[in-house]
Amino acid sequence: MLEIKPNCECCDKALPADSTEAMICSYECTFCRHCVEIKFDNVCPNCGGNFEARPIRPVKVR
Repeated sequence: MLEIKPNCECCDKALPADSTEAMICSYECTFCRHCVEIKFDNVCPNCGGNFEARPIRPVKVR
């Protein structure tokens, strides 16, 4: 199951399970959309991969 990390690994912005601002790479590195687009130019600083929007986890599954 996908790990839903609660904060951006760069700026520490809160990214709750229903956040549309959360972005992840294939290793589940988690960053907010602002950091991904402005600071990292869509390249993960940890693994070099690209980012996709993190899926939203429904409340009943949390």
